[in-house]
Amino acid sequence: MISSKGFLLFSITFLTILQAGAQEKNAKKKSVPSPVFSNVIYNGNDNIYTKNPLKSDEFYSPVLQGCYPDPAIAKKGDDYYMVCSSFAMFPGVPIFHSKDLVNWTDLGGVLNNVKEFNPHDTGISEGVYAPGITYNPHNDTFYMIVTAFTGKMGNIIVKTKDPMKGWGSPIKLDFGGIDPSIFFDDNGKGYVVHNDAPDKGKELYNGHRVIKVWEYDTENDKVIPGTDKIIVDGGVDLSKKPIWIEAPHLYKKNGKYYLMCAEGGTGGNHSEVIFISDNPKGPFKPSSNNPILTQRYFPKNRANKVDWTGHADIIEGPDNKYYGVFLGIRPNDKDRVNIGRETFMLPVDWSGTFPVFENGLVLMEPKLKMPKGVENKTGKDGFLPNGNFMFTENFTSSKLDYRWIGLRGPRENFISITKQGLVINPFETNIKELKPTSTLFYRQQHNTFSFETTLNYKPASEKDLAGIVCLQNERFNYVFGITKKGKDTYILLERTEKGASKIIASKKIEIKKTVKLQVKAKGDSYEFNFAVSDATFENLGGAVSGDILSTNVAGGFTGALVGLYATSANNSKL
Repeated sequence: MISSKGFLLFSITFLTILQAGAQEKNAKKKSVPSPVFSNVIYNGNDNIYTKNPLKSDEFYSPVLQGCYPDPAIAKKGDDYYMVCSSFAMFPGVPIFHSKDLVNWTDLGGVLNNVKEFNPHDTGISEGVYAPGITYNPHNDTFYMIVTAFTGKMGNIIVKTKDPMKGWGSPIKLDFGGIDPSIFFDDNGKGYVVHNDAPDKGKELYNGHRVIKVWEYDTENDKVIPGTDKIIVDGGVDLSKKPIWIEAPHLYKKNGKYYLMCAEGGTGGNHSEVIFISDNPKGPFKPSSNNPILTQRYFPKNRANKVDWTGHADIIEGPDNKYYGVFLGIRPNDKDRVNIGRETFMLPVDWSGTFPVFENGLVLMEPKLKMPKGVENKTGKDGFLPNGNFMFTENFTSSKLDYRWIGLRGPRENFISITKQGLVINPFETNIKELKPTSTLFYRQQHNTFSFETTLNYKPASEKDLAGIVCLQNERFNYVFGITKKGKDTYILLERTEKGASKIIASKKIEIKKTVKLQVKAKGDSYEFNFAVSDATFENLGGAVSGDILSTNVAGGFTGALVGLYATSANNSKL
């Protein structure tokens, strides 16, 4: 038997060993190098804007460039709030504010509490999408309703009295389907409409969907069981087998109820259609002049193409005219969709029985006339820019611009702002994994653009890498970064397609000061350049195709992201 004194000595020795092991482990953790990014310059320069300069009474559409699809809009007084899909980007459901529909400020994301919305294990095109936003004057409350594909959340709703001050916790709603929106009648009664599958055994063809309506209990925030009803079966004309009737919105005007929906799928056949009824629960009759918005009738090889228009919402503007927001795309020179689906706007003529998007059935132009009395301040005084612009970030503000986002988790989990710049504390996760990554992302907003950063970084091992990533998803991306091989430091360009990675080019470098990294794109052609210690830029790998950054090749619903990337789990093989 061991004596009490011997036991005490053994315990002390054992604890000392444990503490030493913990200290060694912590030392190893602390030794992982953290890159410092001192600035970023994003410069967008599309020909469409160069050739179409604005006059004093004009503004550009899209109003939100880059991956901001599925817009929905609401107003209270002269305050407008617009939300969009975010998928697995974080925070969820970006929200914007305007007083005039022209000048917009970014308020961040509605779903910004990772304990309540956590897309950590979802594909980039899952997460959360197709939100609706509605103001209820009867209880002075805003409602945001959306479908969440994470944590078995399903359809959820959140509320606030003031979108400037944040939102309440998500409330799970007991119905299936996607694309919900909520409507409040003149008497305060609530209704939820959404896309769903046909009743069991009644699906007639692939893409056959229906629109359902439920009565909504505003006191208890739930749909009322047993009140659901199919109000549109298939679409405008079921005999023509229309696909993907979705994104419904209910409106009321002159005592009539209007149901506006997208039809045709969110691709080249996308359109917006309208129905009318005397009752919010139908029956709804389609307008004879459907569709009221589409670009599907024009030649595919047209210049300055805007396509896929649909998934719209309508609001009364500051000049007492109606305006519609909707998604659309601007493909590049290879007809590929790298920017993603963006938020466009058009005036809406509702002088007759049915609303019609003005010039929504002709080739879309990049410019619109501003509402009367509005001044274009885009890019000034904190308003988001549009058209061609330069965005410079020196990381000197304690409040990081909301255009910087995380993927599958909050950006705050891996960044810190210091006097030297932005520090990214690398996760032991790389960009090819279906997990949160330590990457600060910015949406690609132009087909012709450059993205440049200055980096202070010295990798300690082959597992360490930092630089720039251009990403469509975890299986389709470019990594342009600095890493180690043996005792030498390298810069590499890696292409990942269908999950298979290949080093396109690499070069041994010696870092004495900082390194500048740059990606430049002109349509489908992307170039990756670097400069060591204030030298001039040098290309690595030549011109490469942006095909893997398009939805045409990679699939999904999102646009390309460009990010500041760091990892301690690099698996690029030099």
